[in-house]
Amino acid sequence: MGMMARMRSLAPWFILTVGGLFVLFMVLSDSKLTELVGRQSAIIGEINGEEVTYQQFARLVEQARTNQVQQTGQEIDESQMNLFRDRVWDAYISQRLVESKIDEFGLEVTDEEIMDVIAGPNPPAFLRNSFIDSTGNFNRAMYDEAIYDTRNKEALIQAEEAVRQQRIQEKLQSYVTASVVVSQEELKRTYMEKNIMMDANYVLVSEAQIRDDELEITDAGLKKFYDENLDLYEVEPQRKLKYVMFRKAPSALDSSSVKKSLESVVKKLKADTSQFKTYVEIYSEEPYSIDTVSLTRIPAEVGSVITSSEKGEVIGPMLTSQGFAIYKLNDVLNSDEEVVRASHILVSDQGDQAAAKAEADKVYEQLMAGADFEELARQVSGDKGSAVKGGDLGWFGKGAMVPEFEQASFSGKIGVIQKPVQTTFGFHIIKVTGRSDKKYAVEKIVRKIEPTATTIDRIYGKAGDFAYLAGEDGFEKTAETYSYITLETPAFKEDATSIPGIGQNSGLKRFAFEHPVGDVSEVFSINSGYVVVMVSEVIKAGYKPFDEVKAQAKIGYTRQLKKQKTMEIAKRIHAELKPGNLQAATSVYDKAIVKDAKNFTAGINVPGVGRDFAFISAALEIPVNTVSEPILGNKGAYIIEVTSRTDFDESKFAMQRNLLRDQLLQQKKSRVFNNWVDNLAKAADVKDYRFKFYR
Repeated sequence: MGMMARMRSLAPWFILTVGGLFVLFMVLSDSKLTELVGRQSAIIGEINGEEVTYQQFARLVEQARTNQVQQTGQEIDESQMNLFRDRVWDAYISQRLVESKIDEFGLEVTDEEIMDVIAGPNPPAFLRNSFIDSTGNFNRAMYDEAIYDTRNKEALIQAEEAVRQQRIQEKLQSYVTASVVVSQEELKRTYMEKNIMMDANYVLVSEAQIRDDELEITDAGLKKFYDENLDLYEVEPQRKLKYVMFRKAPSALDSSSVKKSLESVVKKLKADTSQFKTYVEIYSEEPYSIDTVSLTRIPAEVGSVITSSEKGEVIGPMLTSQGFAIYKLNDVLNSDEEVVRASHILVSDQGDQAAAKAEADKVYEQLMAGADFEELARQVSGDKGSAVKGGDLGWFGKGAMVPEFEQASFSGKIGVIQKPVQTTFGFHIIKVTGRSDKKYAVEKIVRKIEPTATTIDRIYGKAGDFAYLAGEDGFEKTAETYSYITLETPAFKEDATSIPGIGQNSGLKRFAFEHPVGDVSEVFSINSGYVVVMVSEVIKAGYKPFDEVKAQAKIGYTRQLKKQKTMEIAKRIHAELKPGNLQAATSVYDKAIVKDAKNFTAGINVPGVGRDFAFISAALEIPVNTVSEPILGNKGAYIIEVTSRTDFDESKFAMQRNLLRDQLLQQKKSRVFNNWVDNLAKAADVKDYRFKFYR
């Protein structure tokens, strides 16, 4: 113990070498300090009856967030915070459950054990790595000097805790996986899969060659197949939700505020002789650059203004897909690449070209009679993406459109409506609205339009009002009263990664599986905004009835019969075969496939066969230069003749045995331990009230 006291006095610089080492479970283990918080704290959840306070969880999230920022150098985007809190919550549940098992098993790590690890001959890598010299070797003298330096108190306390957590996890894993062993058969099989090389000839009677009309499919046989394969039609508990989405979208006021802000910037720019770059650095959400671009790389609405602007002119603010933008035109340059701007009205070809052509001609005649192109495009164009913009496709260069459309656009006169042009999409009525062979050197200020805190609060308030009224008056009735769109999810399972149509939210998923049909939720926060749901259907565990899955069962039953048929044919073929003469198979069954596979091991795809366990097992076991009995594989029935196989090398196996055992044992232990932790979480009684605290 005296040694440990000495080692707890280390230098401040040494803290930097261990500061980034703490993974989430180490941070979480510190959370017991929050038990000092008063019982009056808000309860955010329960784990096997033990309460978790809002203060506890908020502290855990902040510690985990700080830790991730230190490790990655990047802040977590606000839109990802719900998902991040879910990860912290799941990790905390696992940590609490694991800690309870550590106590139950009586596992502990003494100070002497920690001292043996830190001061022993093989220190942990996270400590050792800070003392690697220029030759790549561990400088033991420098390490010893550092850990015994009396100025390094705080750093070594952290190192001790890291080692303690590592050792307790190792002890727990050893305790849980103590019964895991690797048998001699497993070792030998693994060695053979990697080292035994084979050549083989084989006959395949493929189930794909068996026609349905060759089979006797009966209702009795179909029902028997269903009864014998009930696991194929098992139904896990599932839920459906009806929901109303309240998206976080900027309001007209938010948009107007950004526009007014940039209008004041434009006034300053026109009155100020400072460089445009200075204003970009102050006001833009994108870094400064001068770009020489074609009109195809400028929003169409901006390009229309730029083409008629003078050098040095400031343009905007203009609304673009990125937000509001201010452009400064620095220069206009000649370009070898011509670009055009065009609008079109599409009459889609639905399989009747004559009808489509007649409709296109009718639209063209309306335009020639004076109909407004943009208005008609909005009404009748089959290209809905451009129809909302009056048919406008923006600026484009050669190679961007199908050949017929491109030819018409680049040869057409500006402002002239062309007769219908046919492409693979149908018939297009095209009007070229611009042509340019210039490039433009521009600088820009871009400001995104984001919902303000006031707007978000108002959206949340609307969601909260809806949740309350839906609980009182009924979900669908309230949605109809307020003209909200009601959607419904497909059925989803409790272990689904996300809820279809809504996204990832573990609290919402728990609500779905803990409440009966008709229950309305409170407001849940999701990445796109807020959602209020109602449980619309509860699907209980069981089996789908025969009548419901009869068509599906028929597919499986048919395949089973085909496989049986391939075995019957293969048995007839086998009776006629001799070693070295597998080609005779085709005289018995003309659809038989005869192939060879060279230089394969059991651990790789067999040429022409793939990863077929039945084929590989037989190839490893049958005597060389003998014809195997028919073997049922993934594709049908095989008959195999192994023509060469390397011998089992006992001495080489003996040399690799220990390494193979260690690898297999570690794989099996990791799998067992991970399953054990997962099962702890599944069996735990967890109540999650976080949705009441987070927007």
